[in-house]
Amino acid sequence: MTTRRVVARAPQDTPAGLWTYLLLAVSMLFAAFPLYWMFVIATSDDEALAKLPPAVIPGDRFLTNVDEVFSLQDVYFAASLVNSVIVSVVVTASVLFFCSLAGFAFAKLRFKGSRALMLFVVLTLTVPNQLGIVALYIVMGELGWNGTLLAVIAPGLVTAFGVFYMRQFIVNTVPDELIESARVDGATTMRVYATIVLPAIRPALAVLGLLTFVATWNDFQWPLITLSGTDYPTSMVAVSDLASGNYVIYRRVLAGAFIATVPLLVMLFIGGRQIVRGIMEGAVKS
Repeated sequence: MTTRRVVARAPQDTPAGLWTYLLLAVSMLFAAFPLYWMFVIATSDDEALAKLPPAVIPGDRFLTNVDEVFSLQDVYFAASLVNSVIVSVVVTASVLFFCSLAGFAFAKLRFKGSRALMLFVVLTLTVPNQLGIVALYIVMGELGWNGTLLAVIAPGLVTAFGVFYMRQFIVNTVPDELIESARVDGATTMRVYATIVLPAIRPALAVLGLLTFVATWNDFQWPLITLSGTDYPTSMVAVSDLASGNYVIYRRVLAGAFIATVPLLVMLFIGGRQIVRGIMEGAVKS
């Protein structure tokens, strides 16, 4: 009888056991240790890396190392953080608008070639970004954007994953009957999108926004190619500049990397529940 009750019980109603908590704790320790060790080296002197066993207690040189990072004339670290904020915010806002609008069109509007276009969008996800780097660099060069933030912003204004994710969420979340009722009342397509679709997909927008912001902030390859050697680096390019040269001062590199990671930690701390909520709602409604 007890076995039947356990099998029939919903996962959210099943209490976690000791081994579950132990496994989660060990997993969290393994996941958080690299970030913690990065902070330890960022607060230490040059001898910390040579210690065996490795140092695990933070030092007292964090402010000194941070001051050295921001004072380097050829790295532009403070400007790189501002540039990363600009690029990430603009790209995230654009992705949320265009992908939700395109997802609404593919999910609820009927037009010729919609399935073929959606299939093409999905197929683009199978193409590695590295294959288009050369062509993208040529296009940005023809536009005169190479070496500017426009070259970093423009390719990310809309994403295939965002369109596909929004389309799937809208299909499972917004009933056709609700849209038809709005049309009977005289609502236009954009009004339906603004007043019915957007409020219904807020959890999905939160998930997509956070994922896009993190991915844009962490993007390294394309900003390195188009912004390297300019006065407009992003944070990841600036961190790579800290690691360049014949002699690498790792306490500076890891101090810069830790500073560049803090905004992501803040974003994930603020929006972590939204990510779980959006994923769970999509899973339940599908």
